[in-house]
Amino acid sequence: MKTKIYRVKGRFALGEEIQIFTKELKAVNEKDIYERIYAEFGSKHRIKKNLVKIEEVKEISKEEILDPLIKAIA
Repeated sequence: MKTKIYRVKGRFALGEEIQIFTKELKAVNEKDIYERIYAEFGSKHRIKKNLVKIEEVKEISKEEILDPLIKAIA
């Protein structure tokens, strides 16, 4: 299966504050992106899924990649 690059934008509650995030990830499909975001924030910040709000998932081209790690493996 061919992988695609996605840019994910959203926000999560960290205590009393709302944090905005933008991440670029490589995945086979959009469903995998949701699970990876929930898993990453759960493991790094101990946040439950219901506190993470994914607002936008957009497939991007190789030219649009901003993250140097993703750009290196794309």
